[in-house]
Amino acid sequence: MSKAHPQATSLFYLAFRRYFTTSTSNHPRTKAGRTWRHKRLQPCRIFANSNIRFATTSASPIQKESLRPQSHYDLFPSSLPSGAPPKGPFHINPALLRKEFLQLQAKAHPDRHQGIDKAKAEAASARINDAYKTLLNPLARARYLLSLHGVEMVEDESIAGSPSNSGGGMDAGLLMEVMEVREEIEAAGSREEIEGMKAENNERKKASEDRLDQLFQAGDIEGARRETVRLGYWVNVGTALEDWEKVGDGRVSEHD
Repeated sequence: MSKAHPQATSLFYLAFRRYFTTSTSNHPRTKAGRTWRHKRLQPCRIFANSNIRFATTSASPIQKESLRPQSHYDLFPSSLPSGAPPKGPFHINPALLRKEFLQLQAKAHPDRHQGIDKAKAEAASARINDAYKTLLNPLARARYLLSLHGVEMVEDESIAGSPSNSGGGMDAGLLMEVMEVREEIEAAGSREEIEGMKAENNERKKASEDRLDQLFQAGDIEGARRETVRLGYWVNVGTALEDWEKVGDGRVSEHD
């Protein structure tokens, strides 16, 4: 049996290579060759694309945790579609926020996951819970928004009255107003009086929240900081009124 000549083998290889690489205008059957080559590469592209879709368009709360949203607002795209102020409003819809919160917690519940996914689910659940509590409370929400602008406020700043990092002084008029309200609470002799004070204080808190909405929308961070201090005072007054309701009747009877 005769062996193939090396030059003939080389020519056959070149012809074979040209068959699968030459344009369709010169070789009608090249299209089949291209299809064959395409099918070899197609599974890799599909796999890569599926990973991209998995990570971006259908990300679960656990995957969102790994993607590290920039703010609490990013966790609630349905109830807070515009995001944080100034793009979105300061005010939120508590009912819509709670609905989305429950949906996210149901998906991220640790009991629905195993192994390493369970640990990720616990972290995601804790993050979602913290974001929900922060955004639901107007005072906590205002402080959080200020922190996004580099303004950190201590929890008891509304009591101390001195901004932690701005060097601003206490609003004397606000301090006098708060002291007068607290004296009225101490002097209250009935639940009817306390209910009236609660209604007045709720109006104060609402006015302060409306003002915060305007200030954050306008980008007035210093004004928002001062108004957050004011809101903190009214929140503390509200707590004092609730405390009176718990022990007020007993205290009044002791003075009789």
